[in-house]
Amino acid sequence: MKKRLIIGVSGASGAPLAKRLLEELKNVDTIETHLVISYGGEETIKEECAMSVEDFKALADVVYDNKNIGAAIASGTFETLGMIICPCSMKTVAGVANGFSENLLLRAADVCVKEQRKLVMVVRESPFSKIHLDNMAYLASLPGVFIQPPVISYYHYPKSLEDMERQIVGKMLDRFGINGGLTRWS
Repeated sequence: MKKRLIIGVSGASGAPLAKRLLEELKNVDTIETHLVISYGGEETIKEECAMSVEDFKALADVVYDNKNIGAAIASGTFETLGMIICPCSMKTVAGVANGFSENLLLRAADVCVKEQRKLVMVVRESPFSKIHLDNMAYLASLPGVFIQPPVISYYHYPKSLEDMERQIVGKMLDRFGINGGLTRWS
């Protein structure tokens, strides 16, 4: 039986990383992806991915309407490995940090926090304000919550943007014990 992993896409820059994440997970036959995209995420996909939102959604196994607060991923009884929010806007960080579950993406993240499932937040902003840092510090103090900015590395000698994306996605998947092609220090 496949294990479920929720992928949230919010309205920060970085939608190509979410695309790469879904593409990599297509190659993992033990994982079923459950996708929810915010309105801002849809707009960012259109701007950054050179594809339609419908084509983007086709990369996932199951797709939810962000307005459907009663969807399966809104319940703690729906078993998942957890959730990756990629990219994760500061608005989404603030919503999760303050329990403001106004939409399905935020509710699914809230469920991961309350059930102490892994929640990886691929935060996108620069520079961080004190408000951003305070919200992230609070979230990082909670069991199972990981703040993971998409920081590039050079020790694996990337030759392309794709190499850098694969490394960043591998680090996300590593949190769940999924081999995502992560190049490790040796």
